Amino acid sequence: MLNNKSILVTGGTGSFGKAFAHTVLQRYPGIKRLVIYSRDELKQFEMAQTLNEKVHPGIRYFIGDIRDQNRLSRALEGIDIVVHAAALKQVPAAEYNPFECIKTNVLGAQNLIEACMDNKVQRVVALSTDKAAAPINLYGATKLCSDKLFVAANNIKGNRDLRFSVVRYGNVMGSRGSVIPFFADRRASGVLPITHPDMTRFNISLTDGVEMVLWALQNAWGGEIFVPKIPSYRITDVASAVAPLAEQRVVGIRPGEKMHEEMITPSDSYNTVDLGPYFAILPTSGEFTMDDYCSSTGATRVAPGFSYTSGNNDEFLSVGQLRDMISQEVAPLAQH
Repeated sequence: MLNNKSILVTGGTGSFGKAFAHTVLQRYPGIKRLVIYSRDELKQFEMAQTLNEKVHPGIRYFIGDIRDQNRLSRALEGIDIVVHAAALKQVPAAEYNPFECIKTNVLGAQNLIEACMDNKVQRVVALSTDKAAAPINLYGATKLCSDKLFVAANNIKGNRDLRFSVVRYGNVMGSRGSVIPFFADRRASGVLPITHPDMTRFNISLTDGVEMVLWALQNAWGGEIFVPKIPSYRITDVASAVAPLAEQRVVGIRPGEKMHEEMITPSDSYNTVDLGPYFAILPTSGEFTMDDYCSSTGATRVAPGFSYTSGNNDEFLSVGQLRDMISQEVAPLAQH
């Protein structure tokens, strides 16, 4: 699928970008180029210590910000496929610096869309978040706007061979700023802060996140928001898995947090289909109908009013399962 293609990853020095780059370079040795586009020169330098042109002739590193459309357009010359992972993601930082988050997550998304249409890009998959479903914080609101921009971009592509789609998933286990490294850093104190004992979250491994994006690149019609079927965890179980002897001290829900995260709301259900391993929220307008999509893909409609939240999930990870996953996905915690 990716051999003889040129790929660009925005925010490519983040947790997802690094995992995606490793997977693609190992699985598709025939790719033309894999461009890591980000604004942090130190992270690019560090990433290039293991992923560089001597070992992988196709890899390139571009310094640039998705706020800069001219730089984006130059970086996209000759690119076939774009994976959009760049975003400002920290909820408290977004609440305190709202327009900075808007510049990157919303205006940056539109910059990318326009640059892709100007440079004959063929496939775009944008990463989203469960916080974009019925958002209550600014970060989630900006990602909802971003999702809408990428979905609607299919309506203005004209006769270009170009498809925009979105993948929406939950917390990535062990990624920077996530709860597991946070708890690990505080394990030595003997006290872990718990926002609420009933709080739940979705969980996905970096490996599964990468596989989902690769699947979307191959299978998207354009305009879908893909949602994976993934397990949930209770925040208290994560704390027990990371530090079983630590005190769990309830500190209260932070501004902008939900008790349970959502990925499909009841309002979304009327446009949502079940693809087996994934759900797809289909665009309300575009080149195909839900019946066309279902008959061609084998998908089935979900029930009216269906919702998919971390609290009503059918599958929850146990403390033991979490500990095993942490040892596999987050190497520094393997022996603790």
